[in-house]
Amino acid sequence: MARVLSLFRHQPFLVHVGRRKPALCKMSMDSRARMVFAAAVEAVQPDTVVRQSIERKQDSIIINGHTFTLKNNLHLVGFGKAVLGMAAEAERILGDHLVKGVVSVPHGIQQTLQQNGKDHLLLKENSRIRVMEGAKHNLPDTDAQKAAEVIKQLASELTEEDLLLVLISGGGSALLPAPIPPISLQEKQDVTRKLAGAGATIQELNTVRRALSLLKGGRLAHYAHPAQVVSLILSDVIGDPLDLIASGPTVSSEVWPEEVVSVLERYKLLNSLPASVKEVLERPSPSRSHKTDESSRSGRVLNAVIGSNSVALKSAGRRALELGFRPLVLAPGVCGDVRAVSKLYGLLARFACSREEPPPEIAAELLKLGPEVGVESWDLCRTMQVLGEGRTEGWGSTCLLAGGEPTVELTGKGRGGRNQELALRVGLELRGMQLPPTGPVFLSGGTDGQDGPTDAAGAITDGGLYEEAQAQALDVNNFLTNNDSYTFFSRLSAGQRLLVPGLTCTNVMDVHMLLIPPIPC
Repeated sequence: MARVLSLFRHQPFLVHVGRRKPALCKMSMDSRARMVFAAAVEAVQPDTVVRQSIERKQDSIIINGHTFTLKNNLHLVGFGKAVLGMAAEAERILGDHLVKGVVSVPHGIQQTLQQNGKDHLLLKENSRIRVMEGAKHNLPDTDAQKAAEVIKQLASELTEEDLLLVLISGGGSALLPAPIPPISLQEKQDVTRKLAGAGATIQELNTVRRALSLLKGGRLAHYAHPAQVVSLILSDVIGDPLDLIASGPTVSSEVWPEEVVSVLERYKLLNSLPASVKEVLERPSPSRSHKTDESSRSGRVLNAVIGSNSVALKSAGRRALELGFRPLVLAPGVCGDVRAVSKLYGLLARFACSREEPPPEIAAELLKLGPEVGVESWDLCRTMQVLGEGRTEGWGSTCLLAGGEPTVELTGKGRGGRNQELALRVGLELRGMQLPPTGPVFLSGGTDGQDGPTDAAGAITDGGLYEEAQAQALDVNNFLTNNDSYTFFSRLSAGQRLLVPGLTCTNVMDVHMLLIPPIPC
């Protein structure tokens, strides 16, 4: 194991990282963890990411290194939970050249933003952008379908002189439903719901969605051709794959009927398909593909990810540094069952907090667990190497950061979410370790501010969680069995461990944070 870790020798961090200012020493680990999380969320606010991605120079804009001319030729469309704030900022920057626009946003979002004092994310009264609300409960509905039709119509009317700005964020797929006739919206939903219930992967689900949609899989860009299309994307998908975010409406992606049939056969759904779906799948491969690919090759489509989990983690790392921690990013794509993920963080905490060289079994177990939770062996080796150097060279506190979206197996009917359950399980893994400020602290929070059907984003935990629960007659295992982590944290010490940032107006998955105190040499 030592030979493996030696391949990842890093230069020591700046000495001042380990020297905390006196004022910081008075702040609790809990308080600083919350501040680091707030910095992560702030970095991916919808208006912030748009403002940072568009450089305005008189009658031209620069996006991702590409320059586009403005001559009263700008049109705007958008779909997603964070798109309203993105559109408001885009109009502030480019409104003098905006002809018209339309955005498809969640039902009730305008009222919610007003009630939460988020007026800066709302369009002005004289806006040229039409707002259409739909997808109640995050499910495609007729309102969202009408918005998709208006978006398709706007794109279809564009010319070679026009510039179409497309704003995309998480939830965009449900807000842009446009089934190919004669398929009805309900029929399309039934097919995808059955696939998901049968265990289809996100890639397989998107293969079928694209095949049955007028706009997904690059077809929105097809309707906009020959206009220049620029998509600004706030990613809520691990790895930021352009074809999966909102099913890639501006990403050319050829889907062959044979491929779709293969997926449906795999899950034994082929014989139960509605007649309309069979009719669409039996049609010859669309000739549109040549036109779409041609527009992409000629540079008429630009897709730019302007906000993601990696962006949030980078900002969190900067804030951690300001607060006296040495930031260290593990990975932005942690996934898999929450039980395995909690074990990962428990092992990392014990590895990092060991006063002597940790037993080799811990490193071996971490490397074995890595692939199961979406963390590459390279990242684990690099992380263990840096943590080991911190121990032997006497560095100060460390802030280990990661992101992603673990999953929870539902066995009960309680209230909670993956972040609160992860924090609860990590608390059990940390049992027996020293308490803060001489022991580790773990935080898990959803950047959308809502973990499951609760008003909390997540929770904070440490090695004293189990004893604290016992002293208050709370049976941790019973709460876990019932998936009732929100009720547990609400009752534990009057909810002090809950993370409740309120409405965040964004979503780039979750942020995980392990604060490690200085380890005496």
